[in-house]
Parts: sequence; C-alpha cells; structure tokens
Amino acid sequence: QILNLIDVPLTSAAVITSVEGAVRGHHYHKTDYHYCWLQSGGMVYLHRKLGDRSAPGRWTIKPGQMFYTPPGYEHAMHFTEDSVLFVLARNNREMANYEADTIRVSPLE
Repeated sequence: QILNLIDVPLTSAAVITSVEGAVRGHHYHKTDYHYCWLQSGGMVYLHRKLGDRSAPGRWTIKPGQMFYTPPGYEHAMHFTEDSVLFVLARNNREMANYEADTIRVSPLE
C-alpha cells in the first residue's frame, strides 16, 4: 500500500535535531510553507495568523505526528525532549534565501 501524505511543490527536505529546552522559530515566512514530521522526542508547537493578537494555537506534538505551517503564520517550536524533526518546505534553505523570506517576531507566549 502507498499512501501519499503530501502532494505540493517542495524544494527542501531537512532534518533538524534539537535538544530538550531548545526553542526554534518566533518568526513567519512571507512565501514559504512547511510540513513537519516529528520522528522522535517531543515538542509544543505554537502558531497564529500574522496580525492576530489573540493567544496562539498551542499543540503538543508527539513522535509520528505531522503539522503544517502556511505562509504568513507566526510560529515557534519548544522542544520538551531531545528531538529529531523532518521539515519539507516549499523554498530551499540556502541561508540568503531563507533569511530573505523570514521575518522575526516577538515571542508568541
């Protein structure tokens, strides 16, 4: 059996290793989107639409779960355990391209 999980244009596949207590994000992307799949560990994922001042959505992510971040959504990841995260993205992650599309924001909490 083959079950397609994603059917959109992607140009980047990355593996991100984080230690317990690490925080990533507190930014949004102008055009990039990404699908993230947690292979091992644990994390809390926060996100909200750009311009929304209400509390961000908050999800506890466990191994085997996938989540999506569209363009224009502030997001952050708080790792509660040493973790391995696979990230599939629209844009490539060459530093100049990534930084040109990434806008930093104040912490979401």
